[in-house]
Order: sequence, then C-alpha cells, then structure tokens
Amino acid sequence: MRNAIVVTAVFLMVCGGRAAQQSPPAPQPAAPAVPEKADAPKPAAETPATSKPSGAPVDAKAYIIGPEDVLSIRVWREPENSCPACIVRPDGKISIPLLGEVQAAGITPERLSLSIAEGLQKVMVHPEVTVQVEKVNSKRYYIQGEINRPGAYPLVIDTTVLEALVNAGGFRDFANTKKIVVLRNGERLKFNYHEVTRGKRMEQNILLKPGDQIIVP
Repeated sequence: MRNAIVVTAVFLMVCGGRAAQQSPPAPQPAAPAVPEKADAPKPAAETPATSKPSGAPVDAKAYIIGPEDVLSIRVWREPENSCPACIVRPDGKISIPLLGEVQAAGITPERLSLSIAEGLQKVMVHPEVTVQVEKVNSKRYYIQGEINRPGAYPLVIDTTVLEALVNAGGFRDFANTKKIVVLRNGERLKFNYHEVTRGKRMEQNILLKPGDQIIVP
C-alpha cells in the first residue's frame, strides 16, 4: 500500500514538472511605445535677395533731363528695341531703335516715355515704355577743400549748402568753417557754418544750383 502511495506521488511530481515545462511563459509586459520623433523643422526656403532698385533717385514727374544724363529706356517685351544705357547728347537728343532721333533734354522721364510710346504706336500695338535716369551728369555741384569727401555730386533734388556739406562727410580737422564760400557764375557767396547751425543768418543756407562750387578753406 505504501509502495503504491509513493509511486503515485512520484508520478504526480513528474507530471507536474512536465506540465510546468510545457506551460507557455507568462506574457512579458509590452515595452512602452516610443513616440515618433517629430520631423526636424525644415530650413525656411531661402528668399532671393531683393535687388536694389537701379537708377538715380529722381522723380520721374519732376526731374528735367539734361545733356550727358544716362537713361535706361525699356520697351515691354521688346528688348531689341530697348536702350539700357542711352546717353543724352549735347544737342539734347537720343537715338531710339525704330524711331531714330528723339528729343530728351528739357522734359521729364515720364513725358519722354509717353513721347516714345506715341511714336512706337505706328509699328506696335499698345507699346509700354519705361524711362529711368540711371546717372545724373547734367546737374552737379562740387565741393573742394578741407572736406572729407571732396568731388562732384549729382543735384537730383533741392539741396542746401548745409545738406551738401553733410553729404560730403563733414570737415577735416583744420577746416575754417566760418569762411566757406559758394562760387556761382563768378559770384562769391559766403557761408558761416557756425552761424547757420545756431539758427543765425539762415539766408546763407541757399539752395544750390547746377555748377555751384563749395570751397571749404
């Protein structure tokens, strides 16, 4: 009887061990989900550098074209009939393809563009013309002497003597700013920088005219 009990116990132990070996392993806890990496921010698209407007800063409705000025004349979609660098001749005229000689001096860029467009209407349908002053050569004033940037300056807009001196970068160390002179057609016009900057005798601060020469002793 005892032997039967022992055999039975051994049998149960063996069966239990086999069952334990054959039982499926306990499920492992799922690994925590790793959040997907956000897409790296894409570099902003490079914006092409804005090109600086070409041409001298003149008012197309007010500036009067003169000899030796350099003009850019563009006919829309007609590059062969455009003129990117037309120099106004001493007689005040320019040469335009299909038109020949055209008077430019003495009128504004806006009026010249209309004049050219009117002429081109004989050979084109609704021509669009743009005239821009690329370089002002006909109207200049000059500064020389004890100034930081002597030389010729375009007289594009109304400019006073004081403004011209500022444009030229101010004075050198030994400049006599009380005895500045503006030469105009043989006339000597005195300018005292100290008086003008203190609000005295403001009539000295005249508007410059083409050809004026400012002398800083």
